[in-house]
Amino acid sequence: MRLLLTSDTHLPTRATSLPDVLMAAVDEADAVIHAGDWIDEPTLDLLESRSIRLIGVYGNNDGPGLRRRLPEVAYAELEGVRFAVVHETGAAAGRERRCAAQFPDVDVLVFGHSHIPWDTTAGRLRLLNPGSPTDRRRQPFCTFMTLTVADGKVYDVTLHRLPPRR
Repeated sequence: MRLLLTSDTHLPTRATSLPDVLMAAVDEADAVIHAGDWIDEPTLDLLESRSIRLIGVYGNNDGPGLRRRLPEVAYAELEGVRFAVVHETGAAAGRERRCAAQFPDVDVLVFGHSHIPWDTTAGRLRLLNPGSPTDRRRQPFCTFMTLTVADGKVYDVTLHRLPPRR
């Protein structure tokens, strides 16, 4: 099963649309995970319409409409891999320890907020932050992630760097 991970799309404040490369990857994915800070409901509508399966949460910048439609934390089991999705995990220092304690029955925690790509482990918990496809902040590139899950394992985690916007 092919998964696409994204977060912090911040439309229309940071960009007017999602990058074509990201949308092509959405079309190829079996499931899309969005870790919050959508900002507008049309982005949620777009990803719902283009995704085979969409798993998403709201972020700190998301208003009442998105908060009515999305949970703060989402859980899903995909091909035997247990996922949790949340927007914020707190400070980078101690993140792995805190998240392993907070999500003891999860294999992969997908999070956002910082716009900083992240791929670490805490025991058997893997923590993934795909960065942002529209707002790189202090990062050199806008990014998103893809991975494959099968038979209870995670394979081929790839951070995709997006070309600069014109």
